[in-house]
Amino acid sequence: MAPPAPPKASAASAQGGFAGLPDAAKAAIGLFLLAAIGIVYYVAFHGPVEEEILNAQQQHAQLEERMNTARQRQAQYLQLREELASREALDRANLRVLPEDAEMAAFLQDLNRLAEISGLRMRLVEPRPEEPQEQYVRLPVALHLSGRYHQLSRFFYNVSRLERAISMENIELTEPTVTEEDVVLTVQVLATTFRRPSEADAAAAATGG
Repeated sequence: MAPPAPPKASAASAQGGFAGLPDAAKAAIGLFLLAAIGIVYYVAFHGPVEEEILNAQQQHAQLEERMNTARQRQAQYLQLREELASREALDRANLRVLPEDAEMAAFLQDLNRLAEISGLRMRLVEPRPEEPQEQYVRLPVALHLSGRYHQLSRFFYNVSRLERAISMENIELTEPTVTEEDVVLTVQVLATTFRRPSEADAAAAATGG
């Protein structure tokens, strides 16, 4: 039974050997083990997590940049849309003031309607030939009206409120008559409206024809 004794002695000696180390050596071994555990933790856990955090921060910064760019483009789009709407409204208003077509029938209808609601008598409505100019085409209409002074004033006022550009030219008061203590005036006037010139009109105006 003597042979088994040496291994027990070896284990005991091994245990005794670590226990018998100086405190400084034990502390060094402990620090080494802690450092090894820290390195393993950093490599296995902390490193990937930190990398994911950096990637997430970069993605967040990219998304913020894209959002800022999208906001700027949206603001520019809204501004351009407002400017376009304003220009379209201005173009519509300009077309009403200076239409592309003569629209003479509508113009004569407006004149007759305003004379009627003003209480005037329309004696003559005579469209004259068009007069091409460089920037526009004149559309004169000779009118002979008769009525009281306040009726004539109302007529001219109502004409001035039409959206279309109209010029009342060569106004002449003739043949005043007195009926039942009222003075009735006869007015000759050239009511001129305008339209935008076509290429043919511009060429004719440039050549004086």
